[in-house]
Amino acid sequence: MKESLSVRFLYGTVLGRFFLKILIDPRISKVFAKYMSSKYSKVIIPWFVKKNGINMDRFIIPKGGYKSFNDFFTRKLKVVPYIDDKAQLISPCDGYLTVKDIDDDSVFEIKHSRYDLRRLLKSKKLSKEFKGGTALIFRLTPCHYHRYDFCADGKIEAFRKIKGVLHCVRPIAVGKLNVFSQNSREYIVMKCDDNRKVIQMEVGAMLVGKIANSKNSEPSSVVKKGEEKGFFEYGGSTIIVLLNEKVKVNRDILAREKVGNEIPVMIGESLL
Repeated sequence: MKESLSVRFLYGTVLGRFFLKILIDPRISKVFAKYMSSKYSKVIIPWFVKKNGINMDRFIIPKGGYKSFNDFFTRKLKVVPYIDDKAQLISPCDGYLTVKDIDDDSVFEIKHSRYDLRRLLKSKKLSKEFKGGTALIFRLTPCHYHRYDFCADGKIEAFRKIKGVLHCVRPIAVGKLNVFSQNSREYIVMKCDDNRKVIQMEVGAMLVGKIANSKNSEPSSVVKKGEEKGFFEYGGSTIIVLLNEKVKVNRDILAREKVGNEIPVMIGESLL
């Protein structure tokens, strides 16, 4: 994927990295988030829709329009996606999918960089448990629908929230920084009805002030695939699904024309 000039400037130049330090300051992020939730941010919406080629026919437009840019960004679909009851695992979101094996050393590559699973999860126990499994990485762009669902049926065993410096998740950024150890992230550990274990993680990006997960993400909750889990406010974002065993993704999905090395997927699609 070709990077924008602004991203190349921020991550690829000395002056850009100076400004980046300012941008990732939590205080700056809070001010930005407050503006995006204010009525003054509405002026951005028409430009954003045109720039990203968003088909608004898919989405609910409230009477009187959206109250703010974040109100627009977290818009809901008109039609709830069809969920196949027989599906073992579904796509939790719209986005671009990368499928990776978790190798014997619990290290896997995402966006051209190597990541230690233990550091990602901040759990030695879980990194051992998911060793030898499969990682599904979903990258959301600004044009995608930014609400996401639970990817499987099951019972939540644990929930964890990890604070971090908010950084861009684009490939050029990954080449410069250990992105996921810098990002804020939240994840659940879920035991599925077929006894498989799944981790579903949301990763925040630069200038994303909020990952808004529902109360159903709390331990002991019983959830259903296709049930809304939460949403991201403005910014590029990533969802990671980890399985504690190797799986084969649906052939029809793997056969799709790729965007770079990523596979376009829609929320609710059966992956297995």
